[in-house]
Amino acid sequence: MFRHVVLLKWTEDATEEQRAEVARRLGGLPDVIPELRSYQIGPDAGVNQGNFSFGVVADFDSPEDYVVYRDHPAHRAVIDECITPILAARAAVQYVL
Repeated sequence: MFRHVVLLKWTEDATEEQRAEVARRLGGLPDVIPELRSYQIGPDAGVNQGNFSFGVVADFDSPEDYVVYRDHPAHRAVIDECITPILAARAAVQYVL
């Protein structure tokens, strides 16, 4: 199993509508990218100050399946249309389970 973890920090001027659209669009990706074995997304719970705004944990059978997801047009569209306009910072890691 291969895991991809992403943390996103929104800009100060990101609206609730923009944040919700990111979650909605990312949430639809498992329906169009069959290589996703497990896909968990969500906003920060707000318990600790200084956290990132949103997290994604995606599991794949292989690094090659991750690359399919990474480069998939539907995934790229969410990044280009929804995430990039409100993105202040990003951190990511991939590892083998």
